[in-house]
Amino acid sequence: MLSLKFQRAVALALCVFWPASLSWAQMDKKIEEQMYQDPAIHPEEPKAPWLWRPYLAPAVPPIRMNNSPRVRDLIRGGNMYLSLQDAISLALENNIDIEVARYSPIVQAWTVERSEAGGALPGVPSNATQASSVASGQGVLGSEAAAGVSVPSGNGVTRAGGNSSVAQIGPQTQTLDPVIQESTTFSHRDTLQPDSLLSQTISLIDNARAYSGTYTQGFLIGGSVTVSYNNHYLNENSPTDVLNPTQAPTLAVQFQLNLLNGFGTAVGERTINVNKINFRTSDLNFRTQVTGVVVSVLDAYYALVADYESIRSRQSALEASQQFLKENQERLELGTLAELDVTTAQSQLAASEQDLVNSTSGLVQDEVTLKSLISRNGVGDPVVAGARIVPLDHIVIPDHDDLPPMKTLIESALLGRADLQAEKNAILASDTSAIGTKNGILPTLVAFGGESQAGTAGVPHVVNFEGQVSTANPYFVGGLTTALGQVFRRNFPTDTAGAYFSATFRNQAAQADYGIDQLSLRQQQLGAAKDFKQAEVDVLNAVVALRQARARYQAAIANHKLEEQLLDAEQKRFKLGASTPYNVISQQRDLAAAVSTEIAAEVSYSSAQIGLDQATGRTLLANHVNITEARSGQVKEPSTLPAVLPAPIPPTPPVPQ
Repeated sequence: MLSLKFQRAVALALCVFWPASLSWAQMDKKIEEQMYQDPAIHPEEPKAPWLWRPYLAPAVPPIRMNNSPRVRDLIRGGNMYLSLQDAISLALENNIDIEVARYSPIVQAWTVERSEAGGALPGVPSNATQASSVASGQGVLGSEAAAGVSVPSGNGVTRAGGNSSVAQIGPQTQTLDPVIQESTTFSHRDTLQPDSLLSQTISLIDNARAYSGTYTQGFLIGGSVTVSYNNHYLNENSPTDVLNPTQAPTLAVQFQLNLLNGFGTAVGERTINVNKINFRTSDLNFRTQVTGVVVSVLDAYYALVADYESIRSRQSALEASQQFLKENQERLELGTLAELDVTTAQSQLAASEQDLVNSTSGLVQDEVTLKSLISRNGVGDPVVAGARIVPLDHIVIPDHDDLPPMKTLIESALLGRADLQAEKNAILASDTSAIGTKNGILPTLVAFGGESQAGTAGVPHVVNFEGQVSTANPYFVGGLTTALGQVFRRNFPTDTAGAYFSATFRNQAAQADYGIDQLSLRQQQLGAAKDFKQAEVDVLNAVVALRQARARYQAAIANHKLEEQLLDAEQKRFKLGASTPYNVISQQRDLAAAVSTEIAAEVSYSSAQIGLDQATGRTLLANHVNITEARSGQVKEPSTLPAVLPAPIPPTPPVPQ
């Protein structure tokens, strides 16, 4: 059994470090719960027994470049019949920008997992060396080493390290994942003996086997515990060995604890906490990306709706110009109208044709824009490229805006906008990281201690040296079992306790690191304050823009009605001979301009409403966007098409006869 003193040493180490171990074991599991488990893009953990599962690489699926089935479900007869909600659903499923943004939270979740392992940051090197050796007092070389005698050897290998290194700012977090190391070394060594008095041979031949195992556990409080076991087996050709071959096992427990620089769970957890904050920020950034894409879809969709309305009005104006030209040609044949008036009507017809061509070209361009937002490969997909988009929804302007008080709108913006919340998180992450640079100003004070036990046993020999007969002590006669008995009985203990102190004169680097962190934090705080004030301005401007858009829309409606009345009156006067073709054509142009102004006013109002929702952080809520579905890229709500589908407008205007 272990001695009482040894048991107390182990208990002391556990009492010091166990609270930190619990803190580490009880990490916030919400990160794991929030990790994106979409099998389409999330790395798949290897399926293997727990013993070697950590050493298998996860499977990372390839990128997705195929559109969701919803795209083809909405195509009928070469036309894509698209409601606004379906356009948003297609964007959530197929938009490339959203797909790229989906990876950021996943990467950050793995970064959290990486930081929970502790240790140096990626890119900070560490060194480890391993050499074969014998225990002190074991064999000839062990006896010489114990006596302080150094014998040169020509077959040794020395490794030299480089003179450059990469360092991280602030104390380095302990390696929190338990580390188990085991090494086995077999060696055959022939050592020249210039002084053969002890070995009685000029060539000492050693056959050695060294077994070593180490278990190391770091803790967030700023320390570590190491349990190590070693056993050295030695068989040599020296006739002076009273024990040969021999076994020399050792068992040791060591611990160290940072008392100033690197002390405390707040310092040890800072990287983990920063990465957790960054994980939440990455989700907020994803929301911001989704909001931006939804806003782009809304603008593109309503622009397409306006193009269709513009084409309808242009076609109506073209038909009116054709009919007016026909009537003028008939009047010319009857001799009641001059040829110049017919030419004027022809000029108006040509202008109407040009207006229709321009509107149709704008529709085709806006179609391409919308297709690139709702499809992974845009017009690269032949099915999508050849389909005409037919919008099923129209711009609806309510009779009243019914806006809440300005204070409520501003509060909604400050609480609901993901970009503003991300700035808060960035400040919190910087403040958390500064814990390390502040602690790094302190000098280094490390308490360390440990206890080790050793044993030796071997096969006895009678040695006759210069007339003196030597025999082995019976206590050391035996094999590995005898030596381990000495270890666990603690017959040859070694206790160690001490402290290490180090202070950098002037300490300029640590002071500068902390000063830089704090100044950067102040800049972030000022930038965030500016952005929060700008958010208030954005809300005010959005409200003003919405009210102005409504006023322009109401004025455009009134002007449209007035121009229709004026054209109707002018046409009646022309039929009675009280007007001229030029006056009728002028009124037709004024009516076409009024219709265009009304359509532009509708688009302006819809854009203002979209801008207000974006400024107040209500875009996703107002358009029924489920952020969970956006993360997975799978919208559950199926698409539905009306029983009677509207006829699409042809891409090119009809050629007048």
